[in-house]
Amino acid sequence: QVQLVESGGGLVQPGGSLRLSCAASGSIFRINTMGWYRQAPGKQRELVATITSGRRTNYADSVKGRFTISRDNAKNTVDLQMNILKPEDTAVYYCNAGIVTTKDFYSAMDYWGKGTLVTVSS
Repeated sequence: QVQLVESGGGLVQPGGSLRLSCAASGSIFRINTMGWYRQAPGKQRELVATITSGRRTNYADSVKGRFTISRDNAKNTVDLQMNILKPEDTAVYYCNAGIVTTKDFYSAMDYWGKGTLVTVSS
């Protein structure tokens, strides 16, 4: 019943910016860590950034200083502000979240969005 839906992808020139958003909906009791992952053409899926429920963040070295992850616990959303975009940032970006659906369970399960395409090209 839980769904993660990404939005905000598109075509942008090198040096430009985009803001991705992910909204979780459905039967949600608690959301633990949320994150963004990406899969570029011909490459494996890789971690971009994560943020815990306490808003501790972690970034891949390739995006550190350019990307910022944030979340709104009241709205069950997580955003990724991407600045100074490079062609190598081109990928499908996926939202991920560890979600506890009811208070009767003590462990979370992973949920994934379907992805949003970001293309950085001149």
